[in-house]
Amino acid sequence: MAENQPRTPSSAADADIVIDKGKSSLSDLWKKEDYWAIWLAFSLLAAGLILFRSTTPENMQEAFDKNNAVMAAEAQRAPFKTIEWHQANDAKGKVKSSDLSFAKSISSFLATPAGWTTNPLDSLVQSKDVADAKNAKAMPVFEEAKAKEAEMLTAAKTAQEAAAAAQFKNASLNNAAKVSIDNWRKAQKVASSAKSKTTAKAYNRIPNLIGLCIALGIFFAIGMAFMGVSPPKFLPGFVFIFVVAAFAYLLAGQATVKHYGIEFAAWAVLMGLIISNTVGTPKWVMPAVQTEYYIKTGLVLLGAEVLFNKIVAIGIPGIFVAWVVTPIVLVATYIFGQKVVKMPSKTLNIVISADMSVCGVSAAIATASACRAKKEELTLSVGISLVFTAIMMVVMPMIIKATGMPYILGGAWMGGTIDSTGAVAAAGAFLSEQALYTAATIKMIQNVLIGVTAFGVAVYWCTRVDCVAGQRVSLWEIWHRFPKFVLGFISASVIFSLIFSALGHDVANATIDHGVLRSFTSKVRGWAFCLAFVSIGLATNFRELGHYFKGGKPVILYVCGQTFNLCLTLLMAWVMFYLVFPEITASI
Repeated sequence: MAENQPRTPSSAADADIVIDKGKSSLSDLWKKEDYWAIWLAFSLLAAGLILFRSTTPENMQEAFDKNNAVMAAEAQRAPFKTIEWHQANDAKGKVKSSDLSFAKSISSFLATPAGWTTNPLDSLVQSKDVADAKNAKAMPVFEEAKAKEAEMLTAAKTAQEAAAAAQFKNASLNNAAKVSIDNWRKAQKVASSAKSKTTAKAYNRIPNLIGLCIALGIFFAIGMAFMGVSPPKFLPGFVFIFVVAAFAYLLAGQATVKHYGIEFAAWAVLMGLIISNTVGTPKWVMPAVQTEYYIKTGLVLLGAEVLFNKIVAIGIPGIFVAWVVTPIVLVATYIFGQKVVKMPSKTLNIVISADMSVCGVSAAIATASACRAKKEELTLSVGISLVFTAIMMVVMPMIIKATGMPYILGGAWMGGTIDSTGAVAAAGAFLSEQALYTAATIKMIQNVLIGVTAFGVAVYWCTRVDCVAGQRVSLWEIWHRFPKFVLGFISASVIFSLIFSALGHDVANATIDHGVLRSFTSKVRGWAFCLAFVSIGLATNFRELGHYFKGGKPVILYVCGQTFNLCLTLLMAWVMFYLVFPEITASI
């Protein structure tokens, strides 16, 4: 079957399926990028487990037992989360492997360029004098915030004591205590943020970036060598791509840029496009322009962060928002593109539909692999997605605040519609901790659909799009099209969910979430994604994209599909969180 050549769809009855074993072999396990993405990602996950489970925080279990006892007693004493409950919970949160010395060394090695305001060199080098000056400047703000926190704590204690005096049977006093405690928590968060700005230290990230470039180059070169590209050809180009990726992180760290939510992904694609469409991507760089290799490795690592306990925590309302709305929007947008917009390319249609409805670039990559979309179509989908993600990340929190929408509802709305996981978290943080938690969790639940979408598209394309009337469809063709890295994504999710369950929430949160994942693999995942976005830009020429924009159809499709997505997601979130399961909403 020729790639990207639509054929006359046959009926379901005509599409008999047989097994053909002639299209793959055992050697695919070490010659195909999908499998190497799995091997590389799992080697990192295994290394992380060994490191962070062999060395744990001192007296970890004792601290958990002590504070859990306090939280259990307070839960029995009052119908709301008391000051003591929050203090015990905070104490548990401070027990984490990321504070261990070796974890800090790993995080420092994997760190991206730091934030800066006016001088970009500040992102790479900071002297002790500059650090001390920043701390001195931030100290008055911190002291003021600390005083405000103390004031709010005193008010919260007074309100809680009044509620306790009534044996927590007076609803009005209970509500007043709860509001006062919430105000204290907000002031506490402000003080914590202010304190973080008083701990600036001298640093020089240039040596670390050089070392990281070498380490990641060798890491990815191993797979490339087995896939037929020698390290001497791959590594020089990789250095070039890494430098551009580091520069993308640098630009994303600028204070104003960061405020408006223009993430590294947009800068990486943009700089790649500028290079490829001006001076041109050098030929010696092309062996390292491996978009899918990098991003598939990152996606398998992402699978370890998609945990069943987080899905269960948000409950049935979140599952309805993520797993019912998403496929409806995906199918409806695809049909709309074919029947109304008249998209000439079915592959571009489905990639945009998946990108917009599921979870952005990750879903686009998986879908493009399943339907064998052209690289230009993938680039176009990613570009449109990044532009609208930046807009929605800023505009949606403003709409939620302006309309007085409950923050849990707003968080669910953003989690189900904003494409990027990072943008979802940032948008949720604009509102409240509840909005952040709800938005991030729903997006995590939605990420599960990456594999489901890829499989569904592979089957549909084989049986309905790239099939010939009267010709039997091979199960092996479906398997051949199915992105194998999705199996790694799913496996990582299952394995780490089981690990979380076996260790228990507290230990797993301290050693896995705040150890293996946040201090190690998620940072590597970020770099892998950035390398992929740079590669997308470097491999794309505007002249090749031009005809896809004819009539503005891709943008029309995205806007119409996203509008439907916004409306349906908001309706489903309101129904599920406030009409059908209000008790779950009250517990968030």
